[in-house]
Amino acid sequence: MNIDVITERISNRKAKEVYELITRQTTVSKIDLLDQSGMTVSTLTRLLEELTSQGLILESGFGASTGGRRPILYEKNPAYAYIFGVEISRTLSKLVLVDLGMNKLETKSWAMTEVMTPEVLLPLIANEAQRMLAHHGIQISQVLGIGIGAVGPVDRLSGVILEPSYFPASGWRHVDICRWLSEELQVPALLDNGANTAILAESWHQRTRSFKHLLYIHAGVGLRSSMVSEGKVIYGAVDMEGSVGQMIIQTDGVAHRNQAGNYGALESYASLYAIEKAAKSALKQGRSTVLVHMVEDPEQVTYQHIMEALKKNDPLAVEIVTEAATYFGIGLANLLNILHPEKVIIGGPLITGGELFFQTATQVAIRRTYYYPAYQVIFSKGQLGDEALAIGAAVMVMNQLVKP
Repeated sequence: MNIDVITERISNRKAKEVYELITRQTTVSKIDLLDQSGMTVSTLTRLLEELTSQGLILESGFGASTGGRRPILYEKNPAYAYIFGVEISRTLSKLVLVDLGMNKLETKSWAMTEVMTPEVLLPLIANEAQRMLAHHGIQISQVLGIGIGAVGPVDRLSGVILEPSYFPASGWRHVDICRWLSEELQVPALLDNGANTAILAESWHQRTRSFKHLLYIHAGVGLRSSMVSEGKVIYGAVDMEGSVGQMIIQTDGVAHRNQAGNYGALESYASLYAIEKAAKSALKQGRSTVLVHMVEDPEQVTYQHIMEALKKNDPLAVEIVTEAATYFGIGLANLLNILHPEKVIIGGPLITGGELFFQTATQVAIRRTYYYPAYQVIFSKGQLGDEALAIGAAVMVMNQLVKP
């Protein structure tokens, strides 16, 4: 289904401008909208009446008086429509149902095991979406669309997941995911890589703040990054989501995991794979660690085992995670010295696993930032945690309402 059905819901460019101004604020008065839009009173009044009659905005009471009548306040109507957001990742996939205010109504997750092929997962997503609508009494006509944030590379325009690496199950190459879900659910579908949808979610969540340049890095099985400038995601000539993982930080370093990447690449030192590899090597060397009581064979060690050992202050687990975080911090410093974002949001399993990785990496990055302390950057784990990718996919759909 064509996404134009979303963009055409708001009749003209000026109405889209007014609606976007309102959505970027919790509530806003007509006087403030006049200042922000530069429109005449008659034009703004007409557009506000149109948006109100369509149900896109609501009158939400009165503001403080400045001497005359108290001004009417306007806000977005969250119940105007509903949106599905989907995350397709290597370890977990997720479906969320949100209203237009990005308030979560329900969520469902699936572990990405070796049996979770597209032929298995996509029908599960479609069936669960239909169940959610029935449970909440929502008609399909009330659904604006479904957004998908997936491991790249992806072709955003055609809605196809191209050739991602490291999926446990087979079949995740050239998956025409937008066409399949759109036809199954009878709603428009949009696709972007997960790092871009995550930063959209965080940017939306912080929309009342004045951060112009945000950098997002997802640290997990691989390293993914994206950047927002002036509220817009920056795209390159190709889908560059995973490029940060190929940053060379040691020219005579180890080979990349799949042998196709750079020698000495950041991802070879700071990723789930790198941490697991270091732990397996240490166990084979006979290092003293509580990990020996968790597995019979060093090859069975997983990131979850290492996190368990870390909670027990196991010296080897602390050493391995600290080393990976130090390398990650060096790569992060390189990005800061080139891009100079105002805020860096770091998400993914390496960050949610505990404080050690985040604190070590950010401290290393700060010490190696060239213009520090004149250049101050804010580090954050983000406000939305594990839900950022899926909610950001829904934000992507919502943004089509104001697209010219």
